[in-house]
Amino acid sequence: MMVPYWLEWFELLLRWLHLLVGVAWIGASLHFVLVDRSLISDPEDEVVKGRFWAIHGGGVYQFTKYNLAPPEWPATLHWSKWEAYTTWLTGMGLLTLIYYLRSDAYLVGAGKWVTDPGQAIWVSLGLIASSLAFYEGLIRSPLARRTGLFAALIIVLVLILCWLSAQLLSNRAAFIHVGVILGSIMVGNVFFGIIPAQKAFVEAVQAGRDPDVALTLAARHRSFFNNYLTMPVLFCMVSLHFPLLYQHSLNFLGLFLVMFAGAVARHFFNLRHLNILHWRYLWMAAGLVVLTMLLLRPPVQAENNAPNASSETVESIEPALTKAEVDGLMMTHCANCHSASPTHPGFATAPGGLYFVDQEDLLRQSVRAASAIGSGYMPLGNMTKLSRAERARLMRFLITSKPEDGV
Repeated sequence: MMVPYWLEWFELLLRWLHLLVGVAWIGASLHFVLVDRSLISDPEDEVVKGRFWAIHGGGVYQFTKYNLAPPEWPATLHWSKWEAYTTWLTGMGLLTLIYYLRSDAYLVGAGKWVTDPGQAIWVSLGLIASSLAFYEGLIRSPLARRTGLFAALIIVLVLILCWLSAQLLSNRAAFIHVGVILGSIMVGNVFFGIIPAQKAFVEAVQAGRDPDVALTLAARHRSFFNNYLTMPVLFCMVSLHFPLLYQHSLNFLGLFLVMFAGAVARHFFNLRHLNILHWRYLWMAAGLVVLTMLLLRPPVQAENNAPNASSETVESIEPALTKAEVDGLMMTHCANCHSASPTHPGFATAPGGLYFVDQEDLLRQSVRAASAIGSGYMPLGNMTKLSRAERARLMRFLITSKPEDGV
């Protein structure tokens, strides 16, 4: 059991680092967008494109953007790239540690197109690589210069990506893969477009040549596009805490709509930086979230702790489970992970901090248990082969029993 213990510590530290560098990258990105779009130009100054004044930490700051190069080249020029690279590297490390090393538990799901854990890893890598390659071809094509058409095409492609991921991989894995792909596109914008353009700019200016304006504008376009992806990517990261979203049969649509709402809200702030207030974009974002809440609302019977799944046959199943049968199902399908000493090789501690010693523990967590069991998410990957009939009977038990009832 020591290997899972150290792996969990490694995951904790890697996740912490991923959060740290991700905050640094996204924070810098959003700040530079604010500065760039809030510049105040001086028609009489041909050298300076614009200035931005701000106050922070008890002091006043001035940011100056030059049309080309400053009159005197700085001794130290700061590059913003490693925040992006380390965010991607730590993210891929987490993907490997959680979803690849434990692919049988987290990467595959019941009823999905891919059921073999080994194949699922290759599908995951292929989906990430092919999506990134497709985007790079698109951003380098003439379509990228037609902003409205390009944005509409990206929206459609993200919707397809949400749906395809949900068909191929487990629900949680599908959500995180959408985030990984969008994050990879953001890093690709930095690695393949922004940094090469910046290097070419510096080399041209220092050599006394005119920089390639088209290359510089393309890099700015990539950078500005990245800021629209920040909120969707962040949502993918936190969405894994909410099974009410990723366990729904329309999970792909819910994910897409909330991410779209984030991008629309971001557009409001991008315009606000130009002193343009279009409140309709915030209302549109709020409307998209409300629409998602209504679309993913569970059926009426779920209000009695029976979300989704397998419950259509519950009423017809007789007899009800006995106490011994419930305890037997728990020992077979729950206790291997949700116990003080998990026997599953991938866990040193119970996932989610949930311990199931007897049926009373299960009933105390009946809402979460019904969501996970009824939707098919638990057992993970159905590795313990919980049958449809057993799942339905267990759901009936969760619906009709209370902790003090006894069986």
